[in-house]
Amino acid sequence: MILTFKNNKDINIEKLERLYNDVQSCAYTQDLQLLYQAISNSLDIISAWNGEELIGIIRTVGDGLTIIYIQDLLVLNEYQNQGVGTQLMQQVLNKYKRVRQKVLITEEASDVRHFYEKNGFLSCDNGNLVAFALLS
Repeated sequence: MILTFKNNKDINIEKLERLYNDVQSCAYTQDLQLLYQAISNSLDIISAWNGEELIGIIRTVGDGLTIIYIQDLLVLNEYQNQGVGTQLMQQVLNKYKRVRQKVLITEEASDVRHFYEKNGFLSCDNGNLVAFALLS
């Protein structure tokens, strides 16, 4: 696998649809125009490619100075556990290393928790932090 990374928001919508559907983020693909607008309006998009195949993406929102929110970190199932997600995460953490607050919300699963903890994140249920969300 020859892995390349791109910092570009202009990604073919069909490639995005395939990636989001592959990782069961189907709520995003019910309105592809909305997904494309969300990508376009994001603070930053870093994508991972194997040739012409989109295999992963990390999407951040925020001001890029005091806070970033990692909205999406997706890797095609067939490429998971090969370091692609870690490389995407490390690119964001390096790019925004001076940003004090780096936030994300994700599903609870032991492998998910392990991934984020190994990348330096602390769960809000450990320590002095509290997290709130209003989901609709």
